[in-house]
Amino acid sequence: MGNRLATATSPYLLQHADNPVDWWEWGEEAFTEAARRDVPVFLSVGYAACHWCHVMAHECFEDEEVARVLAGGFVAVKVDREERPDVDAVYMAATTALTGHGGWPMTCLLTPAGDPFFAGTYLPKPQLLALLDNAARVWREQREQVVASGSHVAQRLREVTGPPAPVAVGPEVLADAVVRLRGQYDDARGGFGGAPKFPPSMVLEFLLRHHARTGSADALAMVRGTCEAMARGGMYDQLGGGFARYAVDAGWVVPHFEKMLYDNALLLRVYAHLWRCTGDPLALRVVQETVDFLLRDLLTPEGAFASALDADTVVEGHSHEGLSYAWTPAQLTEVLGADDGRRAATLLEVTPGGTFEGGASTLQLRADPEDATWWADARDRLLAARGQRPQPARDDKVVTAWNGLAMAALADAGALLGRRDLVAAAARAGEYVLATHLVEGALHRTSRAGTVSQAPGVLDDHADLAEGLLALHQATGEARWFAAATGLLDRALERFVDDDGTVHDTAHDAPALFSRPASRSDNAEPAGASALAQALLTSAALGGPTRHRAAAEQALAACGSVAAGEPRFAGWALAAAEALAAGPLQVAVVGDGAAAEELLAAVRGSGSPGLVHVAGAPDAPGIPLLASRPLVDGRPAAYVCRGFVCDRPVTDPAALRVALADAART
Repeated sequence: MGNRLATATSPYLLQHADNPVDWWEWGEEAFTEAARRDVPVFLSVGYAACHWCHVMAHECFEDEEVARVLAGGFVAVKVDREERPDVDAVYMAATTALTGHGGWPMTCLLTPAGDPFFAGTYLPKPQLLALLDNAARVWREQREQVVASGSHVAQRLREVTGPPAPVAVGPEVLADAVVRLRGQYDDARGGFGGAPKFPPSMVLEFLLRHHARTGSADALAMVRGTCEAMARGGMYDQLGGGFARYAVDAGWVVPHFEKMLYDNALLLRVYAHLWRCTGDPLALRVVQETVDFLLRDLLTPEGAFASALDADTVVEGHSHEGLSYAWTPAQLTEVLGADDGRRAATLLEVTPGGTFEGGASTLQLRADPEDATWWADARDRLLAARGQRPQPARDDKVVTAWNGLAMAALADAGALLGRRDLVAAAARAGEYVLATHLVEGALHRTSRAGTVSQAPGVLDDHADLAEGLLALHQATGEARWFAAATGLLDRALERFVDDDGTVHDTAHDAPALFSRPASRSDNAEPAGASALAQALLTSAALGGPTRHRAAAEQALAACGSVAAGEPRFAGWALAAAEALAAGPLQVAVVGDGAAAEELLAAVRGSGSPGLVHVAGAPDAPGIPLLASRPLVDGRPAAYVCRGFVCDRPVTDPAALRVALADAART
């Protein structure tokens, strides 16, 4: 048994390669076949780490009866939403419009022209069969009405999902966003809103930057409260490091267990920046442990980073959510012995009644252990024992955008902690993505095991990769990363932005969907427009093309209506606006040796959101900020500039810190 998915590069599609359903991949061929057979398209969208996708697959797509019904009246198309975010975006908009909610697995029925006439999410077998029977009957008997309905839905969605009018995101909007967020903040448990509770990584980055620019105590308090609550709850992996996708409760106790690269990259950067701001030892521990998780569990043999660990663990053909991670008191005792087992149960809040299924508990660390040495040993033993359990599957496709986010986080954390190994890991990922995903000038979305997919890169792939390359440039002083980033951004402006400044998520020459996606909301990861704005601002501040700053302001204004109205869904746009308000603050450190490293450490200790920096030899080729920056009396020196207007160079780290503080307040 097999189908057309056997040659796919997506692990999610490969999970369905042995289904009895005769799946097609998304593409012109599937819709041509639907038109030839004069049948609707059955579209199923999900991703490899999705729990309910696995449930529906087992109930429906592994079922011979469902397969027969689909084969008889439909062309069945399976899409990995992470590989084709463009397809996911337009049909999720339809699903939300038609049903009032969205989610995965997403189930849509389309005309052969691609217009949706039904949309939903998870459907158990009886409901799915009823839907298919009804849809096939209506398609036979009321074809004109169905086609007209699909065309009307598509037209209405094109009208309501078009790009909003631009709104500038200035200091007033930024201040108001903090007030709005304060009104939604959960004082008792951290985070915003109620259950389920998602890690607000980009909002936290905005609040940190706002505090750095304005000194806002409220902004910093919300970051500290949320970061501590997340790090001490069950959503954080107390043994292996790294964060699960979200908590099903408001107190961060029980996670949805999938662990995504983008979440951990964004949160790693937040905790590193929080540590820079406050020196908080908890933040430092989370940085170190999350780095360990990324390098241990998500690093691929090619040197890039895999997409995710599954929410489920499969045992004897059955999926069990959280099986690898939850513990009972007896299991702790089995590993640690009676005394240490009881001690660990108390520390980790593992109770006889449990906090999760079957009387098991997720692990929490609500207070630091009194004996850190004992806990380090116990943690190692528990992690080793957990490694002997059945493990969740790994989605090992490499996503361009998410690797860009990981590169930025590792480069930042490595520079702040003085860990060259982290910067080197970011560089290896950058080398792989540029060598494999950039094919004849065209950026592709994903690869697996060194084989690039045909999925085209969307806007956030270009922008997030550029963000990572620019962070690498600042961490290493190597011109190659700056050149690669500015080249990507130039291509992005040519291929995704109209002459009037309208920003799209898909390229001008991308295969057409029933509407052209142009997201303006930062949800689980940065929207393409806000990611583009952030990367363009950094490029311009580092001496990239002058048009990059104007284009950044246009891209940021595209997100302005969301930033002004719903700041929880515009965290990255607001963070970019903080960089715009505070910068550019440019620092060039020339020279080498211990004296130059001390100057560079002083620069990296500044949290000013508008700051960019680079270090290297005077007049190093390909690095604009080092041009005409000589040593001072033969000694390393730092040049502090605002908008390319520079103060006198300084050679003393203490004087440099004062100069940076003064510049940040200007």
